[in-house]
Amino acid sequence: MIWIVGIIALFVVLALSLVVVRLATVALTMTGLSAQAASFQARSAFTGTGFTTTEAEQVVDHPVRRQIISWLMLLQSARFFGILISLILMFAGAASDIDKLYRLGWLVAGAAVLLGFTHSRSFERHVDRLMANALDRWTDLDIQDYSRLLNLLGDYMVTEIQLNEGDWLAGKQIQDCRLRDEGVLILGITRDDGSYVGVPRPETELYSGDRIVVYGRGEVLQQLDTREQGPVGDAAHEMAVARQTEEMTDQVQEEESYDRKRGAS
Repeated sequence: MIWIVGIIALFVVLALSLVVVRLATVALTMTGLSAQAASFQARSAFTGTGFTTTEAEQVVDHPVRRQIISWLMLLQSARFFGILISLILMFAGAASDIDKLYRLGWLVAGAAVLLGFTHSRSFERHVDRLMANALDRWTDLDIQDYSRLLNLLGDYMVTEIQLNEGDWLAGKQIQDCRLRDEGVLILGITRDDGSYVGVPRPETELYSGDRIVVYGRGEVLQQLDTREQGPVGDAAHEMAVARQTEEMTDQVQEEESYDRKRGAS
């Protein structure tokens, strides 16, 4: 029954492939990639199908992501030969076309069960938690789940804004922009010469050509990215400050309500 050995070997290879892709997805997500982008990058690298230019730059420019993708590319060859050998064993000695169809039916049914099991939401949650703990414990990769740490839920996001000549932010010190009044934080600045300013000071100057990493509500960040210098830009800033003041009023009320509940308990 050598074909049974072949089909078992094939299922083992497929299961390990799914685990490897899932592990890589979790690791890429922990470097700051979105879950969708991380899943696409992992599958693309492991199957050798390639990926889009923009997302490729996000991987190539990040040393940890490059390391993860490199391992996937190496494992891709092992997966190919494993599947090939398993298929040879599986269909070796088939006496007739009926026998081949019978074995193929076992393969299709087993693959369907395996895929259905691994795509279960409950299974994914448990596996992701185990993999994240394993990566944190047994590797020295500098990985963090930035989406979780920054609580990027709802309207909040981290994005990068390119400053050009005539932009509202260009030519100002950070403290003069009063971005905190809009609910926006500048996390870092990449200068046009490649140097990086982490946790910039209030007195730090913003120049045309800078790329700034900002945290805040998506709608505010999008408007800030297109805001131009002059009275129109100043008016847009004041409107954003007014909206943020309203948001802060609601937030203060929620905090006070929470404090009262904690005090009562």
